[in-house]
Amino acid sequence: MDLKQLEYFVRVAEMGSFTRAAQALDVAQPALSRQVRLLEVELRQNLLLRNGRGAVPTDAGRLLLEHARGILHQVERAREELGRVGGALAGRVAIGLPPSLSRALSVPITRAVRQQLPQASVSICEGLSTNMQEWLATGRLDIAVLYNAQPAPSIELTPLLEEDLFLVQPAPSELTQYPPPGPIALKDISLLPLVIPSRPNALRMFVETEMANLGLRPQIALEIDGVAAILDLVADGAGAALLSRNAVNSSQRPDAFQLRAIHQPPLRARLSIATSSQRPSTLTQKTCLDLLRNTALRVLHPA
Repeated sequence: MDLKQLEYFVRVAEMGSFTRAAQALDVAQPALSRQVRLLEVELRQNLLLRNGRGAVPTDAGRLLLEHARGILHQVERAREELGRVGGALAGRVAIGLPPSLSRALSVPITRAVRQQLPQASVSICEGLSTNMQEWLATGRLDIAVLYNAQPAPSIELTPLLEEDLFLVQPAPSELTQYPPPGPIALKDISLLPLVIPSRPNALRMFVETEMANLGLRPQIALEIDGVAAILDLVADGAGAALLSRNAVNSSQRPDAFQLRAIHQPPLRARLSIATSSQRPSTLTQKTCLDLLRNTALRVLHPA
């Protein structure tokens, strides 16, 4: 069996589509289909059931998928071990970060990887927690930082830290007089117009759940995805936001905002580091995970 054919088959089986797999692998779809078909001919088995909605593994395909993941992982481990003969771990690691943390963590993480793993490469992308869980399952990401992630068979979760959310409003000025930045109850926040991400953003769902526990609903002024855009609208007076201190401090104009602590109850979002439970981590990925955890604790929760 050809390793490229196995890689192509695994990606199609995981993504459920020849089209999406071809885009992820950056190959032409006819070439991808041909390689998978050659693998089926060699094994004398139909591995994928093709239909109008995509492709799903047959019984034989599911069996091969389990073996192929192990084979490809062992090949990657062998490459790593050979790289260690030269004195360093190598390989590529894809990390996913939520938009509210990307600006604060991207540079420190990249710097840590360059220092500790000079022969490895890292790619960082932003995404919603729900999307990043899917990207872990399909192999687009190796590691992700997720907000309020729920246990699932496809991912392994390691608790990282809890992060307080604050009510974010424009800083007081001669034209805009807001209450002093003292604590504010969640029931009072439900009366304020909010600029908030659209569903299924994890923080949006968390806020709605916490308010629903009190029999309340948020007053949505605007739905917009992206921390920078939310803060721009808050500064322009469109409404208030619910964000972490790190999200505001890493913005271009943190002094343009005032933060008010939330109580009765406080809003604390759980951050977890997630990896795929279907794909064993390589040594390089495990080292990057440790670097990510240590960097996040240092940057987001300094002593």
